[in-house]
Amino acid sequence: MAENNRAVVKLKEKFASSVVEVAEFRGEVSVTVKKEDLLAVLAFLKQSLQYNLLTDVTAIDYLGKKEDRFMMVYLLCSIPNKDRLRIKAAVSEGDCRIESASQVWATADWLEREVFDLFGITFDNHPDLRRILMTPDWEGHPLRKDYPLQGPGREPYKGRLS
Repeated sequence: MAENNRAVVKLKEKFASSVVEVAEFRGEVSVTVKKEDLLAVLAFLKQSLQYNLLTDVTAIDYLGKKEDRFMMVYLLCSIPNKDRLRIKAAVSEGDCRIESASQVWATADWLEREVFDLFGITFDNHPDLRRILMTPDWEGHPLRKDYPLQGPGREPYKGRLS
């Protein structure tokens, strides 16, 4: 069913080499794209397919489970079409950066600052990339799976990561 989704069909036509995976779970469609093409995909979705609302930006930490440790997640909504879409892009730990979506949606500014603060992913060309929840002198990124459970300066969790 996800393959027949209007947005998925248009993305595959325009960005055939950029679409890595399409998945559907409980009626929600996710499209994983190459991180270097993310900004072009997001701009196309907004301008051509009326995904006019960015509802959230977050990340997932796959420590020890995948080649690329992080997955950026952008939740989009098309109000005119009453449709939702999840766009994802993998980010490696070695090159923990991605282009800022604030060029497409101004609201991405604050959402990306939260991801930067809690996961340590850097957003290139972000207008004001600095911590938003933790104090400026805070060490580490609390939502990373290897962050010490007792806080900075403590031993990282050595148990099972699941």
